[in-house]
Amino acid sequence: MTAPRGLILIAILLPIIGAAHAQNRQIDDRPTGFLTPSKNIACQFFTDNGQGVLRCDIMNMDARPRRPADCELDWGHAFEMSAKGAASRICAGDTVMDPSLPVLAYGEVWQRGGFTCRSEQTGLTCFNAMQRGFSLARGTQEVF
Repeated sequence: MTAPRGLILIAILLPIIGAAHAQNRQIDDRPTGFLTPSKNIACQFFTDNGQGVLRCDIMNMDARPRRPADCELDWGHAFEMSAKGAASRICAGDTVMDPSLPVLAYGEVWQRGGFTCRSEQTGLTCFNAMQRGFSLARGTQEVF
C-alpha cells in the first residue's frame, strides 16, 4: 500500500517550512542597534508594551558618578529613553553591549522607532521625537 501523494508532499514540505520559520525567527531575534567605531558605546532598540525604547551603554568613562542609595546594581554606564519620554541614566545589572552589532561610522546617523543617533569622533548623541536624549563620550555624559 502506498501513501497518498498529499501525505508525501506534506512529509517533504513540513521540515522545509519549519526550517525556514526557524531561520526567520533567528533573524528577528538578532539585536537591533549599533556600536560606535571605538566599540566603547553600544545601543539597542527594544519594544516594551508597544512603545519603543532605546538603551545605550558606555563601557569606559573617565569618571563614574556616585551610585544612588536606591540602586543595588551597576550605576553610571547605562542610559535609556522612551520614544516620547525623558531620557535618564539607569540602574542596571546587565548590558546591551553585543559585539555582533553593526558599527555606526563617524558622521553617520541611525534612526529607528522615533529615535535618532549621530556618531561623531567626539561621542554619540541620541534623541527622541520630543528632542529629549543624551550625549555620551568617555570624558562626559549629559542627559537633556
